[in-house]
Amino acid sequence: MTELRDLERELDRFNTRVLAAALFVLVCFGLLGARLVFLQVVRHEELALQAEANRIAVVPVVPNRGLIVDRNGVVLATNYSAYTLEITPSRVPGDVDAAIDGLAQVLDIQPRDRRRFKRLQDESKSFESLPIRTKLSDEEVARFMAQRYRFPGVDVRARLFRSYPAGEVGSHLIGYIGRINAAEKKAMEDWDDEVLANYRGTDVIGKLGLEQRYERELHGTTGFEEVETSAGGRAVRRLKVHPATPGNTLVLSIDIKLQALVEQLFGERRGALVAIDPRNGEVLAFVSKPTFDPNLFVDGIDAESWRGLNESIDKPLLNRALRGTYPPGSTYKPFMALAALDSGRRSPGAIINDGGSFNFGGHEFRSHGDHGLGPVDMRRAIVLSSNVYFYSLANEMGVDLMHEQLSPLGFGRKVGIDLDGEVSGLLPSTAWKKRAYKRPELQRWYAGETISLGIGQGYNSFTMLQLASATATLVSGGQRFEPRLVREIRNVVTQEATPVAGAALGALPFKPEHVALVTGAMHGVTQEGTSTRVFAGAPYRSGGKTGTAQAVGIRANEKYNAAKLSEYQRDHSLYIAFAPLEAPSIALAIVVENAGFGAAAAAPIARRVFDYLLAGQWPSEEDMIATREGRSAAPVGTPRRADEVPLSEIGLGALALVAAPAPGPAGATDPPNAPAPPRRTAAAAPPPRQP
Repeated sequence: MTELRDLERELDRFNTRVLAAALFVLVCFGLLGARLVFLQVVRHEELALQAEANRIAVVPVVPNRGLIVDRNGVVLATNYSAYTLEITPSRVPGDVDAAIDGLAQVLDIQPRDRRRFKRLQDESKSFESLPIRTKLSDEEVARFMAQRYRFPGVDVRARLFRSYPAGEVGSHLIGYIGRINAAEKKAMEDWDDEVLANYRGTDVIGKLGLEQRYERELHGTTGFEEVETSAGGRAVRRLKVHPATPGNTLVLSIDIKLQALVEQLFGERRGALVAIDPRNGEVLAFVSKPTFDPNLFVDGIDAESWRGLNESIDKPLLNRALRGTYPPGSTYKPFMALAALDSGRRSPGAIINDGGSFNFGGHEFRSHGDHGLGPVDMRRAIVLSSNVYFYSLANEMGVDLMHEQLSPLGFGRKVGIDLDGEVSGLLPSTAWKKRAYKRPELQRWYAGETISLGIGQGYNSFTMLQLASATATLVSGGQRFEPRLVREIRNVVTQEATPVAGAALGALPFKPEHVALVTGAMHGVTQEGTSTRVFAGAPYRSGGKTGTAQAVGIRANEKYNAAKLSEYQRDHSLYIAFAPLEAPSIALAIVVENAGFGAAAAAPIARRVFDYLLAGQWPSEEDMIATREGRSAAPVGTPRRADEVPLSEIGLGALALVAAPAPGPAGATDPPNAPAPPRRTAAAAPPPRQP
């Protein structure tokens, strides 16, 4: 009996365990079923999308960057494709330098390639693909691909490269592109999501000039490809393509042929030239000299080239037309005369005796060569450039009235050109001096400081852009525009062209008789004044004003002697001009640094610009050499027709015409096929001489 009861208890325990196990199995299957229902029913749509995403990779398609062309359709910035050898440091097992040493046994890798890669590596993240060699030949690609298995993390990619066919010509104006650095990536985080998404896959961005200012227009719209991939991540087939839209084309108002001409006329000298159409604010020339080759920056400039540019005493990276400030010298006198007339401080017929010097508070302010011009009225004072006349005028007007009258012309303020980095220059006033200095004795404006302002010295310091803009405003009778370098933006898909017009600012209330007197006197400068020899025989009538600005101050008891000074201490040569006299279509300002009198170096270049634009003439070789060397007044030799001079002759044979030529620079005075003006560069101006 006992054994039977034990057997029954054992059976009950077994049945209980079987039931518990069965319940456990049922619960597990229930949970599994519930999970399957949850995944396959409740989350079916979500997981199906994830699975599809794992199967399909979305790859951005970077658009072709837009072209930049001159006013005649000549391409100044374009693109080409080439193979690049790239390394992703995070995917390289072991030391990256060792991997590069191995690559050097397969391909030619120069020390400069290593230095450039190191700099890019310092600026980028480890998972980014960085170029170690660019522009590989087909043979080099084949050689690497045969050894590719040896170099994990290294690959050959097809890339688009920017090219500047004109080389150094117009480099400050056009600018360049380069790889997006860490600071730029951080700044891009503040962009709109839509704009930021458009830069997926983009490695480069505009760094300077028009490439930087018009980055959004030039970039284009990024496309994408949907690619089916295997479990290992290999592309199996292309499912869908949304092509990228190329960037827009910028059509400039610059004529690259004239641009090259002016840069050749400067030769090795430093300086700047800006020319503007006074009727609409269109910039016809924008020059800074010396220049640089923007192609150096496209792949990432090597340390040696960067050191050469950055440490040069000539400062080739400085855009002198935009950022170089200079005392205007006697080119300031026509504006002083107009201010005197408009403020009523001096009448045109008022006579001042120019005895060669002006005494104020026991200090003698000297005139040219310490010789006097005798009695002079306003017109004669401009034509013969009387310092004494304008010393006395500055004393009568005072610094604050001069500031009030001349500021609207654009002096001491940004004129609003479509380039980043413009500086304001300096038009002094008593309020400015109080802000500029901390010590009370320096904040005070002394009456003696006013005198030299009348001849464009003292604290006065302007850019050639400001001088050219002010000249354009003067000769247009007070009409003002924001200067523009881009003439139109052309959509490459629709071929629709959108004009880019500078804003028309409120006209200044100049009296026509005042403008006529000043511009007539400026015409007199070319007929009987300081630039008579330069414009002898010109087939048009123009107006101008020479200027000679001190780069360093000299003591009151000393005389200026260029032979005793180093080149960088000698006077600057300046000239402002407009033409034709009857209906001005061009106004310009030019400075040739440390080149002496305005009529000696600056005015002859202005003459060649007008000859090109208004008469369709190209300087003879003899004339080119003489102008570069600063020993030419009126043109020498027999000029040629400008339209007969091939681009190849002036080092621009690589340029291509890809668009229908736009109309030439404005005006009925322009001959058929007459090119537009040039662009010049400038060096850092020394501080203005203190009175």
